[in-house]
Amino acid sequence: MRVLGVDPGLTRCGLGAVEGEPGRQLRLLGTGVITTPVTADIGTRLLTLEREIDRWLVLHRPDAVAVERVFSQHNLRTVMGTAQAAAVALVCAARLGVPVALHTPSEVKAAVTGSGRAGKAQVTAMVTRLLRLPDPPRPADSADALALAICHLWRGTAHARLTAAAQQHSSPRATPGITASGGQR
Repeated sequence: MRVLGVDPGLTRCGLGAVEGEPGRQLRLLGTGVITTPVTADIGTRLLTLEREIDRWLVLHRPDAVAVERVFSQHNLRTVMGTAQAAAVALVCAARLGVPVALHTPSEVKAAVTGSGRAGKAQVTAMVTRLLRLPDPPRPADSADALALAICHLWRGTAHARLTAAAQQHSSPRATPGITASGGQR
């Protein structure tokens, strides 16, 4: 499974593409950061994000996109830019029919480090270790995007297996001569 992680931001938007499955070696496909100048108008900045995210989607052909869920921050301006960048990622994925999952920062930290309260340095160290990278991904936005992709790979595939098992368990098994309700045919 391939996942494109998006750490949304209007000034810096982290991207990280990872391939793998739980219990197996993860493989880095690419990582980077889209930057937009603070002096540019909002439309131009969002268009830059759209073009680059589209390019990454075509280049890496992910099975899913994992975007950090926007959470309340003290700075309303930062929250608005983050939400706008996240919306661009959602639209780009939807246009190509790629499923999107939103993950909270604490969910990502817990998936990657085992603690929902881990700091950025711990997340970066674990991403480096899990992907067997010679050096930590820089800047932090790219490490965060990779952490999002890893979180989704691990949680998404586990969730899919649990859902399939629940559906299989809840579907009645046909027994010759007996209906699903247990009565005779």
